[in-house]
Amino acid sequence: MERAQVGIVGAGPAGLVLAMLLEREGIECRVLELRDREYVEGRIRAGLLEQGTVDLLADLGVDERLRREGFHHSSFEVRFDGRRHRIPLSELTGGPGTWIYGQQEVVKDLIAALERRGVPIEFEAAAAQIEDAESDRPTIRYERGGEERRLACDLIAGCDGFHGIARQTLPDAVLGTYSQSYPFAWLGILAEAAPMTTEELIYAHHPHGFALHSFRSTELSRLYLQVPPTDDPDRWSDSEIWAELQRRLQVEDGAALNEGPILQKSITPMRAFVAEPMQHGNLFLAGDAAHIVPPTAAKGLNLAVSDVRLLARAMTDHLLRGDRGALDAYSATALRGVWDVQAFSWEMTNIFHHVPGDELAAKIQAAQLRRLCSSPTYTRMFCEAYAGLARRDGHPDLREAPPA
Repeated sequence: MERAQVGIVGAGPAGLVLAMLLEREGIECRVLELRDREYVEGRIRAGLLEQGTVDLLADLGVDERLRREGFHHSSFEVRFDGRRHRIPLSELTGGPGTWIYGQQEVVKDLIAALERRGVPIEFEAAAAQIEDAESDRPTIRYERGGEERRLACDLIAGCDGFHGIARQTLPDAVLGTYSQSYPFAWLGILAEAAPMTTEELIYAHHPHGFALHSFRSTELSRLYLQVPPTDDPDRWSDSEIWAELQRRLQVEDGAALNEGPILQKSITPMRAFVAEPMQHGNLFLAGDAAHIVPPTAAKGLNLAVSDVRLLARAMTDHLLRGDRGALDAYSATALRGVWDVQAFSWEMTNIFHHVPGDELAAKIQAAQLRRLCSSPTYTRMFCEAYAGLARRDGHPDLREAPPA
């Protein structure tokens, strides 16, 4: 039997940031990760960071490479009806913008920082079961190197993603889930081609479907096309992908996309999911273990960081000061932010994605896009949600009781 104050299942952004926050307070924690380090550091995910996420990474001392290699954005562009519209994000939100920096790079930085601080991360540690979650000594049973082990903890954080064991530990009588699958998906490519711009992202609404222009560096473009959810990336030739991207992103006064070899292509499903509650006994869920958002607004990593910021403060209060109030309120407090993000992601997804054969939806989308590009009040509210300010302002104090 091994021992730690906090056992963390999963070495994604949620688990790693939580470990950093707890280590700073002198709380002993251990991270168990199913995959090997190479896989964890190499899995590609969205790279849009809210300023609040960047500020937290800076506070933890893991922002040096982000500041050097990342790209700060103070605006984004919307394209529809063959025209381009610049949305002045920072101007409307009073300063904060967003950053482009790959999630896998954030993960690399966090793992390196935890290594320097001596926080143990056990890779290829397959958590099989969480036992006695309702007791004062919950335990993680896991296997590593062909040997079964047990880790006894005061508290356990389930940061092991949608398919992990943590959420499955909650009894059926306790757990409620809400989900929606959208009738479209994204075909995403990584291409060896200079992006049209590194100053802002470009979101395009087109009768053929949504398109997004993003990038990973000055030499690598990251681009997405709306496709049917059953589509196969191998069905698309490189020339067909480039032709469709050119079509959907074309504007009257805009340059053509730079084309080049496509290095990767994949299909991303569009879905929303929330589990309630996000805690049971001394087990607490964070990140994708508790919720999934459609990728349109790129909120997954940022919402995971928001979860563990709350959770770390609550665990610290309990373990160091004997105050369990914030810990008991964690789920109710975090879920307010989760539903705020789901609402905005739902809104943004429905504004930009074409629904074939639905003329009513097309007319409503046109009205919403005109309002986004012309109404100062609506645009400001949209930008506050896009930058993460609306959620952050929604629960400034962890001890604040949620509304009845």
